[in-house]
Amino acid sequence: MNRANQRAKEIGIRKVLGASVSNIVKGFSWEFGKLVLVAFLIAAPAGYFGMSTWLQDYEYSITIGPMIFIASIGASIVVAFATTGYRSHKAATANPVNSLRDQ
Repeated sequence: MNRANQRAKEIGIRKVLGASVSNIVKGFSWEFGKLVLVAFLIAAPAGYFGMSTWLQDYEYSITIGPMIFIASIGASIVVAFATTGYRSHKAATANPVNSLRDQ
């Protein structure tokens, strides 16, 4: 069974046990949002160091401020929540019987 089928069955079970659509969407969005935050915490220092080193070679260079990192994490979180929210909502509003059947 692949990961998508497993998640669909998990959503079906949660729905049968009484979870609301909003709870399902919040749970999956937050779960994926944590992964995005961890990835950002790993990538931001590496990106800052790499860009600083690369920009030092130029005579007319800019300084890297925190705004570029704030904008990038904001955009990443918006895209992650929009994507997972849409997919979770679509799966949560589907009939749970269809997802719980053997596929």
